[in-house]
Amino acid sequence: MSGGESAPGRLLVVEDDPGGRELLVTLLEDEGYEVEAFVDGETAWRRLAEGGGPFNAILLDRQLPGADGLEVLRRIKRDAALATTPVILQTALSDRASMLEGVAAGAYYYVAKPIDRDLLRTVVASAVEDQARYHALQEALARGAEAIATLQEGVFRFRTVEQASALASLLSQACPDAERTVVGLGELLVNAVEHGNLGISYEEKTRLLADGSWGAEVARRLALPENRDKRVIVEFRKDAHRIVINIEDEGPGFEWRRFLTISPERVFHSHGRGIAMAGQLSFDRLEFHDPGNRVTAIVERDRHVDRHPSQG
Repeated sequence: MSGGESAPGRLLVVEDDPGGRELLVTLLEDEGYEVEAFVDGETAWRRLAEGGGPFNAILLDRQLPGADGLEVLRRIKRDAALATTPVILQTALSDRASMLEGVAAGAYYYVAKPIDRDLLRTVVASAVEDQARYHALQEALARGAEAIATLQEGVFRFRTVEQASALASLLSQACPDAERTVVGLGELLVNAVEHGNLGISYEEKTRLLADGSWGAEVARRLALPENRDKRVIVEFRKDAHRIVINIEDEGPGFEWRRFLTISPERVFHSHGRGIAMAGQLSFDRLEFHDPGNRVTAIVERDRHVDRHPSQG
């Protein structure tokens, strides 16, 4: 990489097999990433715990000496500063029980062993892009936090992906744990635009992400006459005990039950984990209503201490 170029992201790789570790580092550096590699879970965890700059994603071998991959993963998800860092679990264990165990621990991204270069590139790029979006949302929380904390109820209407991200940042500031809430809320609001109002199917998004044309297709569909007047409606209510956020789009709905968890059949896909992440990471309850174009996200205030970015 020349001195004038910047890496697309910083990655931490944990792999005890020397050949596998060298292969991962070589493949990822060829893609332009800055890579830091470790041979065991405990050493990698110490590196994460001591700080020294954030990583855009972590590639973690499931089977490691000492603290195995799942134990390190659980530690990452329990740490407030690391919880939203994407963890890509590398595994040769493809049975359903192993996959579900990894998902339950917080692994939303997978690559199978032996490593396939194209799959590795796609999944890592997806994880890094997701992390960049979450980071941008979290940075926006610092703006206007004190004012929005007084919000008790409101109705909001929007139509674009950019407006979805802005509204997610705004409303999360009125929630007890804004940095966690903004991740899931951003996913739900963007889904309401792309899959709801614009009708981009799961299969279509897979193709669009693979060829890098997702943003262009969203813009094209937003400009179509049949979509110009479509809006997503968000109703926000807060009382002494809970926050309730209702989100409704103008689409026909979808098979939402498939996406409440990350199924073993989809763990290697480049997307499709946003709803599961929202339910596990950001909200106390997530309730979809048939036919699937309306969802209610609930935060129980009694289980949280009000905390906003400006309070450190």
